[in-house]
Amino acid sequence: MRLADRGLWPTSKVALIACYLFAIDLLLFVLKKLLDLLAPSWNEGLNGWVTFLTFVAAVLVAILAFRWTKARLLWRLRNRLIVTYVFIGVVPVVLLVTLALGSFYLFAGQFATFIVTKGLDSEVKSVAAANTAIAHNFASELERSPNVNAFVESVRRPNRSWPGKQVCLWLDNKLILDSAPAGGSTLPAPPTYLKSGFEGVVRDRDKLYLRAIEKTTVNGKDLDVLSSKPFDQHMLQSLAANLGEVTLYATGLQLLKADQPRQSKEGNAIEVIRPEGQYVLDLSKLGRPTYSVGSMPPAVRNLDRQVTFPTTISVMDWNTGDTANPAAIVVQTRISKLYNQLFAALGYLAPAIEVFLLSVFIVFCLIEVIALIIGTRLTRTVTGAVAQLYDATKHINRADFSHRILVKSNDQVATLANSFNSMTASLEKLIEEQKEKQKLENELVIAQEVQAQLFPKEISQLSSLEVHGFCRPARTVSGDYYDFLKLDSDRLVLAVGDISGKGISAALLMATIHSAVRAYSLQDIPALREPVAIGAPGGGVGTEFSAPEISPAALLGLLNHQLYESTPAEKYATLFLSIYHRITHRLTYSNGGHLAPIILSPDGSIRRLDSGGTVVGLFDHMSYEETSVSLDAGEIFIAYSDGITEPENDFGEFGEKQLIDLVRDNSELPLPRITEIVTTAVQDWIGAKEQPDDITLVLARAR
Repeated sequence: MRLADRGLWPTSKVALIACYLFAIDLLLFVLKKLLDLLAPSWNEGLNGWVTFLTFVAAVLVAILAFRWTKARLLWRLRNRLIVTYVFIGVVPVVLLVTLALGSFYLFAGQFATFIVTKGLDSEVKSVAAANTAIAHNFASELERSPNVNAFVESVRRPNRSWPGKQVCLWLDNKLILDSAPAGGSTLPAPPTYLKSGFEGVVRDRDKLYLRAIEKTTVNGKDLDVLSSKPFDQHMLQSLAANLGEVTLYATGLQLLKADQPRQSKEGNAIEVIRPEGQYVLDLSKLGRPTYSVGSMPPAVRNLDRQVTFPTTISVMDWNTGDTANPAAIVVQTRISKLYNQLFAALGYLAPAIEVFLLSVFIVFCLIEVIALIIGTRLTRTVTGAVAQLYDATKHINRADFSHRILVKSNDQVATLANSFNSMTASLEKLIEEQKEKQKLENELVIAQEVQAQLFPKEISQLSSLEVHGFCRPARTVSGDYYDFLKLDSDRLVLAVGDISGKGISAALLMATIHSAVRAYSLQDIPALREPVAIGAPGGGVGTEFSAPEISPAALLGLLNHQLYESTPAEKYATLFLSIYHRITHRLTYSNGGHLAPIILSPDGSIRRLDSGGTVVGLFDHMSYEETSVSLDAGEIFIAYSDGITEPENDFGEFGEKQLIDLVRDNSELPLPRITEIVTTAVQDWIGAKEQPDDITLVLARAR
């Protein structure tokens, strides 16, 4: 329970899976240790499973630890803001600083190697320039006199500025000069693949040389002049002067095409982009360095870091002309040495630039500190306001609506606090209104129950007439009205109406009409006879009465005068009243502005019952016509409200025709089933939209 309270007991799926895998991993580990002691040959396959399960369990535990830390650390808004500031401000700064330091290191390394390669290029160009000068001088001497021994001897003499030099001249492929020192090897004729001059670093007999070739024509003869200088430790020392330690790897590198197979591992290969395509530099055969000269200079200051950077130089094989095996140079120096090399040309301006850069750095640090202080203060204002809001919600949760937040600032957070104070002031008022609304809803429920009792529940059918009625309110209570009132064993009153408006007012007017119709239909009745089940007021068991002949038209006139006198001017109702005579099979009716009921014959023909007058309760002193029609066996009487025919969707209104077609197609079914089919079709026609009006349908079928 303590672990569960602290959130350490596994409840989530990830935690349960992690515990399950850890248990299996522990079991396999114990089994492996036992097999090591008892049967070592049996546990060969367990090592992989133990490693795999340990890795998966560790990943799941890391996920759980991250979730737990996030849930605990980031619950407070202050911690969330701090983490946000870290990701928005600190992390980008760290990344930028890292990028700047990395770029600075790469620049320093590139600059260090540039110094070395630039010196090497100068040496190559110096050899080429000297070679060109020798070729031109020899050509001039040869044109003036065929005896050039003096010139040859001057070239043979050693030169301290050019140690280890070797110059060879060929005239029509005949060697006429070789300045190799005593015991040195003679250079062969220039390779045939060299059709023109050349200067660069070459590899000859596994040694590196700086060589230059000049090809020209003198007196119709081909003159080839070759100058060579060994790329040895002495030259490397001159390149490393006042820089640091320089190491040369003359062999061991191989440049292969990207699609060419190689035996080296991926870690021993570097992709190289050259103008002629993409290559891979194979480092697998790189061994000990050929030469290493110079020494690492001491650090001038604490930030004087060491810089180590490699580079390659293109080397041509002297015999084949292949350049697939370059040489590598690694330079190790310090930032102070590079700084001296870089700013040497600035003279007295270098210290001023250094002071300027230091000043900019200090200004940036001050700006960062000021930003941190401002951000901290702003964070406290936000987190303090949120804490006050959180404390206020606790008071609201205890129904203490008198609590107010103290507002001291004039910003959006203060506006939020003022809004919260306004909300707490409005909550009590809303609660009181909600209580009043609840009382009204309870009264509406009672009104619904009372109104439901007004509709006929149990109906005594006449032997020659079967009746059925249905009403579905659009709201809690309905403004539609229908009733069946059995006057005696031979007569039945059928009433259908629709009250203007909806809601409580329409329901009250509906109850008034219901009571008035029953009162006027049963007035002047001297005595009660046997009780029968009819739709009496209250919807229960009705009473059979002996009454004189009553007139639907006269009833409409009386109801019109009563409603006109007792209701507002804008209130009215449509009402259809009829009396069915069992013996004569005739229906006497008068229609007070209601949608004309329809008599549907078995052959599909229809008759409309529209004789009568205007709506009830809108005008006083109105008279209504009365008509009598016969109901033959099989004919169906259909009375309805506009809630059936007027609902609309994308295809238009439901319409009277669709109602008639549904009743005609199902005329053989019981009346309740026909009512269900019609009302279901209307509801499907309305769809997901709200029911716009009360739906009322009254059916009667002659037998």
